[in-house]
Amino acid sequence: MYNYRNDYYNYLNNNYNVPNYNQPKINNIFNPYQGLIRGNMFPDLYNYYKVDKPYNINPGNEQAEILTNIDAYSFALNDLKLYLDVHPEDSKYINLYNEYVNEYKKNVLEYQRKYGSLEADSINDANKWNWVSEPWPWQGGK
Repeated sequence: MYNYRNDYYNYLNNNYNVPNYNQPKINNIFNPYQGLIRGNMFPDLYNYYKVDKPYNINPGNEQAEILTNIDAYSFALNDLKLYLDVHPEDSKYINLYNEYVNEYKKNVLEYQRKYGSLEADSINDANKWNWVSEPWPWQGGK
């Protein structure tokens, strides 16, 4: 029996550069900041499209630098989760994911220690609801 579906996918792959999802595993990765500004952690899958040079984020102070680190690690964790959904046995990226989780938590704790809570469920003082009285992250530090 003729398989139209396979024929159609072969046509697409040969004529439109549709990604081959059976490709070998990815061997290199951007660091979290590079992945954040590119919107992709994997250089092999990064499509420059109309952006030859991604916009660099230049934090103006320590608070903004820590927030940028938090954003970068958060992005990296989300992208690695997607990769690990497809490759759940890849111990190299599982270890990298766990390393990034620790870096993310370290940056969140540093931010909260220096500048206050990032979220309502991360209040430092159990006896005082200081979420509304502290400056918001975009308003600057204490």
